[in-house]
Amino acid sequence: MKDLVKIFKACSDSTRLRIMRLLLERELCVCELMFILKMEQSRISHHLRILRDANLVEDVREGKWITYRIADKVRQSLKPLFQEFLREKLKNSKEVKLDIKNLKVCVREEIRKRLGSKREDD
Repeated sequence: MKDLVKIFKACSDSTRLRIMRLLLERELCVCELMFILKMEQSRISHHLRILRDANLVEDVREGKWITYRIADKVRQSLKPLFQEFLREKLKNSKEVKLDIKNLKVCVREEIRKRLGSKREDD
């Protein structure tokens, strides 16, 4: 029962729902989430930790990058929830619309690569 409560608590925050919605689209690193959500690194990391502690999100090391994704074991459960149950609520959300727009820009402009090259210059 404790695990179930932890999951519902993790899902009770709008920022975490937005992050999960984005991670259903693709794996993202913190810098990409910062770009998309227009939030500070510490805030994004805090929300990711809560999602990870609830076993909803997992991190994967890819070279110097750590990307986050929806855990495979919960992906099949979450996708229908977001597609069916929450579709109308999310579809009409200005925040979610902006998130999806920013995600497309993030991918098109290769934000991770651009920020990665800045890191190497430091």
